[in-house]
Amino acid sequence: MSLTYSQFLSDSSLAHARTFRDPLWKDISVPKYLIEVAQSPSFIKLGRIKQLGVAFHLYPGAVHTRLSHSLGVFHLSRRIISSLLRRNADDGLLTIDGVRHFLAATLLHDIGHFPFTHSLKELPLKSHEQLATELIENDRILSTALRNAALNTNIISDIIDEKRPTTDEEVLLYRSILSGALDPDKLDYLNRDAYFAGVPYGIQDVSYITDHLCLHQGELAIGFEALGSVQHLLFSKYLMYRNVYWHKTVRSATAMIKRYLYENLNKGTLDEEQLYDLDDESFFLLSQIKRPFGSLLTRVRENRFFKPVVEELYDENNPIHTDALSLKQRSMYEERIEKRLNLPSGSIVLDIPERVSFESDIPVVRDRTFLGAFEDIDPLFTRSRALEFTSSLRTVRLFADPTVESRMLLRAWESIHE
Repeated sequence: MSLTYSQFLSDSSLAHARTFRDPLWKDISVPKYLIEVAQSPSFIKLGRIKQLGVAFHLYPGAVHTRLSHSLGVFHLSRRIISSLLRRNADDGLLTIDGVRHFLAATLLHDIGHFPFTHSLKELPLKSHEQLATELIENDRILSTALRNAALNTNIISDIIDEKRPTTDEEVLLYRSILSGALDPDKLDYLNRDAYFAGVPYGIQDVSYITDHLCLHQGELAIGFEALGSVQHLLFSKYLMYRNVYWHKTVRSATAMIKRYLYENLNKGTLDEEQLYDLDDESFFLLSQIKRPFGSLLTRVRENRFFKPVVEELYDENNPIHTDALSLKQRSMYEERIEKRLNLPSGSIVLDIPERVSFESDIPVVRDRTFLGAFEDIDPLFTRSRALEFTSSLRTVRLFADPTVESRMLLRAWESIHE
C-alpha cells in the first residue's frame, strides 16, 4: 500500500531512538530498528577508515570517516523521502516496508569499503558494493541485526548493488535515489569533504535541492526552478576534484599505494582477501611484512611522497597514455624507465586518473511536465562542456623519489615515446 506523509511521520518503527551529533547536519536521528545495525562491528569499522584517505597530510582537518559519512547519507536520504511524501511527489511508489529497507541500505551503502577503495578501482579487486552485499548477507552479527529488525537482506543488497538483477519498481526507484546525479551520497560527501578540508568549493544548498526533487517515470528528477543549484553542485564537484580529491600530492600517494598493491597482487606475495577486512591502521601494518615495493607503503605512511617530474594532460591520441591505462602496461613502462636509469624498483610511479563522470543527465520537470535532461536544456553544463571538465582533470604524471635527477628522468620519459 502506498505510503502517505502522515503515515511516514507517525510510523512507530521510524520513530527517533538515538541522536548522533554531527558537525555538518547537527542532530542525526536514527530509528530504533537500526540501532543494533549501527552498533555492529562491521559498521563501527567504518569509523577507522578516513573518508579522504591520505588527503589529511595536505588538509590536516580531513580526518573524517566513512562512518560519519554513512550517517550523513542516511540523514539526507530520510530528508529526501520526507520531502517527496510531503509534496505528494513520490507518484505513489513508496511503501513503509520499502522505505525501511531503503534507509537501512543508505546507512550500509559504504560498509564494504576498505582503505583507499575508490583509488584502487583499476586493481583486480571486488567492488565495495559487492563486498557490502557479502557482509549484509553473510556477516553473522550484521545479518542477525537486520533480521531482528524484520529486514530482508536480499532487498537491501539489491538496492546497494546495481549489478544485481531486479525488476522490482520500488527497488529500482531507491537505486536511482541512492546512486544518481543528485544522490544523498554526493550531497553529503561534497559538503562534508569541503567542511573538513577547510575549503569552500563543496558547500551546497542542500535544502533547496531536496525540496525540489520529484519523480519522473520511476526515477529521481529535479524541478526547473532548482537548475541553479544543480549547476552549483556539478561545478563544486569539478572544483573538489581539481583542488582536493586529485591534488597532485594526493595523486602521488595513491599511485604509490597502487603500485605496491598491484606488484604484490601480481606476484602472489599478497592475497586480495587480506585487504578487505583492513582499516587504516592495519593497512599500513602491511609495510612491516617484507614484500617487494614495501618502501612505497612506508613512505606514504611517513608523509614522504614522490614529486611530480612529468605532467601532461591526458591525450587519447598519445599511444603511451592509452597504453598506460592498463596497469600491466603501466608497470612495464615504470620498469623500463627504472632499468634505463639503473634505479631501484619502486623509485618512480606513473599515474593516470580514470575518467570522472559529471552525471548531467538528470530529468528536469516543471509542473509535472518533463522538459528534458539537464544537459540538454541547461546553457552552461551541456554534454560537451561536461566532457571538457572531465578532460581538463585528467593529468598524466610521472612521480619520482626526490633524489632522482629530474633531467635524466625527463630524457628517459621522452625515450619511451620513440
